[in-house]
Amino acid sequence: MRSLTLVRHAKSSWDNAALSDFDRPLNERGRRDAPVMAQRFAHSAELPLQLLASPALRAASTAAIFADALNIQPSAIRYEPKIYEADVATLMEIVRGLDERLPDAVLFGHNPGFTDFCHSLARCEFNELPTCAVARIDLDVERWRDVAPGCGRLTAYSFPKERQ
Repeated sequence: MRSLTLVRHAKSSWDNAALSDFDRPLNERGRRDAPVMAQRFAHSAELPLQLLASPALRAASTAAIFADALNIQPSAIRYEPKIYEADVATLMEIVRGLDERLPDAVLFGHNPGFTDFCHSLARCEFNELPTCAVARIDLDVERWRDVAPGCGRLTAYSFPKERQ
């Protein structure tokens, strides 16, 4: 059994039109929501975890906030450029290449790829992952390289605007 958690980056800012999409920072709401979601996740997370993040600023910032809540050094986050603008096939390739020694992984990235990937792995109760949503999928495989469409089950789903 493997467990994959997908975290869509927290809400980002569109205030500076001169910034590229890659360089957009978190906005006020994102800076407020990410620590709350990170704490929710930390209460149920099983360590050790492998953390992979898109190097885009908003995803990297979200990953750093989660790492802090988990008491994981920011240097433990692996930045994977392929996560930025990834489609289902690319995300599948990334997951199949995860470290086999660690059965739990968290990826930080973007839509539409993350939503599509969730739906390819498991039946999901949501149409689209909102910003800073956390979706945990338990995968019925022994090795990461065996992950395939439909092999998972959504076991946890949380997002900032849900009632607690």
